[in-house]
Amino acid sequence: MTRRLYEKPPATLPLYGRAVLPALPGVGSLPGVKHASDGVPDVVLERKNVSADPAHLRAYREVCGFGLRDTLPATYPHMHAFALHLALMTDTRFPFAPMGLVHLRNTIVQHRPIGVTEPLSVAVHAEGLRPHPKGRLVDLVTVARTRGETVWEETTTLFARGAGRGPEEAAPLEGVEPPPGVVQWRLDGGLGRRYAAVSGDRNPIHLHPWTAKAFGFPSNIAHGMWTKARCLAALENRLPGAFRVDVEFRKPVLLPTTVVLGSAPGEGGTIDFGVRGERKPVTHLVGRVTPLD
Repeated sequence: MTRRLYEKPPATLPLYGRAVLPALPGVGSLPGVKHASDGVPDVVLERKNVSADPAHLRAYREVCGFGLRDTLPATYPHMHAFALHLALMTDTRFPFAPMGLVHLRNTIVQHRPIGVTEPLSVAVHAEGLRPHPKGRLVDLVTVARTRGETVWEETTTLFARGAGRGPEEAAPLEGVEPPPGVVQWRLDGGLGRRYAAVSGDRNPIHLHPWTAKAFGFPSNIAHGMWTKARCLAALENRLPGAFRVDVEFRKPVLLPTTVVLGSAPGEGGTIDFGVRGERKPVTHLVGRVTPLD
């Protein structure tokens, strides 16, 4: 597997231009635009000595609801990885065109708290191309190290619709439902734009109702990783230093709206949590925090 080293994060706006091209009629089948479908790129994309910018970290904490600490929020290393994710997905050796992919699940393993000034090396690759009854799945795997120590890992599972190809795999949170809750979040229509400004994730489905409608949504939707981060921010004082957190994104959060967070302790120090609609009993997200031994 070859390694491609970036001295600075890839610019996301040009990458979004490349991401849109395969979706255009008559363009998506052209050489240099059409994506392969029989494998994943044999490459690792990497950035070294990446540190959190204080202003950016402050903006991230503000939009996601995290408190001021001397360690990074558990979801923050995803900010270092996102541009690498986009660069990998716009590689024509990636099996699917990026637009239209569904972020199905996300797992983060925090091996220990990461200090805000610790330099990280962040590496991203794709693996696990596999069948699904309604299409196929693939994983984006991110590993963050500092001084050779693995401190953080993430697996982002993406779903591409298509002809059914095989049995459905058991999801880590199969059968888990959001616990009852009373914490309400009133989410305005500009949430997606604020998170996009911090994260660089400017997928049109998150920005405006009219851009989301072009991709089949009745309104713009909240970012899945914002929803996960907001949940962990609400649970921040209950999180152990080392843990795994799995989430499953079940239904998009259409903006504006009001949602309800519920959480409950489980066996072995686990915490189950979830987000439902306030007016309709729609489950948007379920999650589980599992302490690491």
